[in-house]
Amino acid sequence: MQLQFIGCGDAFGSGGRSNTCFHLTGERTNLLIDCGASSLPALKRLGIACNDLELILITHFHGDHFAGLPFLLLDAQFSRRPRPLVIAGPSGIETRLVQVMEALFEHSSTTPRKLELSVVALEPERETRFGEVCVTPYSVVHGSSGGPFLGYRIKAEGKVVAYTADTEWTESLIPLGRDADLLIAEAYTYDKPVKNHLSLAALQARLGDIGPRRLVLTHLGEDMLSREGLPHPVAHDGMIISL
Repeated sequence: MQLQFIGCGDAFGSGGRSNTCFHLTGERTNLLIDCGASSLPALKRLGIACNDLELILITHFHGDHFAGLPFLLLDAQFSRRPRPLVIAGPSGIETRLVQVMEALFEHSSTTPRKLELSVVALEPERETRFGEVCVTPYSVVHGSSGGPFLGYRIKAEGKVVAYTADTEWTESLIPLGRDADLLIAEAYTYDKPVKNHLSLAALQARLGDIGPRRLVLTHLGEDMLSREGLPHPVAHDGMIISL
């Protein structure tokens, strides 16, 4: 299996990075984690066959994690996508998807679709199986609007990939990432506390409790991007991690 960072930037495109979108693939796995506003052109730039995607997991409803869905769904409609697609995310996702479709492309949510689409609301700490992929969401802390907020622990083909999503430190990150083959963690700042976001210092203070086999930092702000010699690998758009 492999994970490719389609986009790993913050909401403001710091460092010229695209919005959050990760592509996890294997022999029986083909899914996206988040689909920020810039995701479709980034996917196409990297040569990803969007119509082969089977599952899209959404962590929350901020535009840099969610607003790429209307573009991807319309592209699937116009290209006559041949296979079903599942979009899963926090409670309320079906209503939020209609709202963002209508905000960006009026009447798009009511136009008859040839695409077979299922929208699934996930419950924290309840494992849901999608084919051979098992997804366990965990509640995280990222403010009062745009939620509920979820991080994910994904089991597929004998590997565990975990993603904190956007969050300040919360104890749920320990079971989310414990012993994961790959933990993708937000590190928005180096040590400056920013409400609803995770600093590298806060993560490092509890990293021993999580114990991931591999850690990659994502969603870096300008403070982090200006620093050299960081103690953990930093994601960049197009980066591939082999599992």
